[in-house]
Amino acid sequence: MMISFFEHFFEAQKAIHQTIFSWIPFSFGDVLYVLLGIIIVYFIVKSFKKTSRNSSLLRLLTIINIFYFTYQIFWGMLYFQVPLIKKLATQDEPDLAKAKALSLKYLAKCKETRKAVKQDRNGVFIITDLESIQREILFQQSKLPPYISDKKAPQINSFKPSIFKNIMNFTGILGYYNPFTAEAQFNSELPNTYIPFTSAHESSHQLGFAREQEANFIGYLIGIKSQNIELRYSTEYFTLKSLLNFIVEQDPEFVQNMLKNYSPEMKRDRAYEKAFVLRHQGLLDDIFGFTNNLFLKSNQQEGSVTYSYFIDLLLNYEVIK
Repeated sequence: MMISFFEHFFEAQKAIHQTIFSWIPFSFGDVLYVLLGIIIVYFIVKSFKKTSRNSSLLRLLTIINIFYFTYQIFWGMLYFQVPLIKKLATQDEPDLAKAKALSLKYLAKCKETRKAVKQDRNGVFIITDLESIQREILFQQSKLPPYISDKKAPQINSFKPSIFKNIMNFTGILGYYNPFTAEAQFNSELPNTYIPFTSAHESSHQLGFAREQEANFIGYLIGIKSQNIELRYSTEYFTLKSLLNFIVEQDPEFVQNMLKNYSPEMKRDRAYEKAFVLRHQGLLDDIFGFTNNLFLKSNQQEGSVTYSYFIDLLLNYEVIK
């Protein structure tokens, strides 16, 4: 009963927030985070002064509590929604043989779709029209199967490139949803193979799917049947990589053979992704990976690098579609 209340409350506040903040050409939520950070640092510094220590600490704790309470009202309670897996007809555990068969299917899809997209002079996939991808994501939100999602798709474009993109490069964070402004942030400096699906993923949070792997699954549903070839390739490629990441722990030889069978175009895309990651590896990546893992587990989710729930949803969906 209480979770249903917060679901309905989210529907109202997301529409209001998107209407208010979507027209702003930059990420207003990022500006709020910067201001919040400045205020917190200010009161931390003041707390070291004897004359204002108690009052500064009290104000700091008040600000943190207000922020946390608002976050829980706007977003945190959605982590307790009924899991999507319970909306599927079958709820079998992920099966290695089925995952392998599906990975072969998506390898073939990726090879075919990759031929139809554009590439730069180095032969690496590029996005030609990001706004058309965003419009397509909003359109596909309204086409989700009703037995999976009955959430309202307001069709308001509130995708924003993050102002923290240079930091994000070193954290492994591809995008994030701001529950205070209903903006979907993405790192505009990512390899282009990431950006369309990352946008679909963050748009799933905008709809009200809080769990990360459920947002991946909704992003998959948004992109996999899209008429936008760039969105579809990014989605197919993400799906293939997720399947291989699931399989590799049990059968690394199969995964190596799959990688060898990538088309030349896909191999160039993969090499570019790997080079991007290697250029930005470092301490920040480890720190953010650790803290994000703790955050996910504290919100009824698996760790940040666990693919099994997405694969679970994917395989069970494939059975009934």
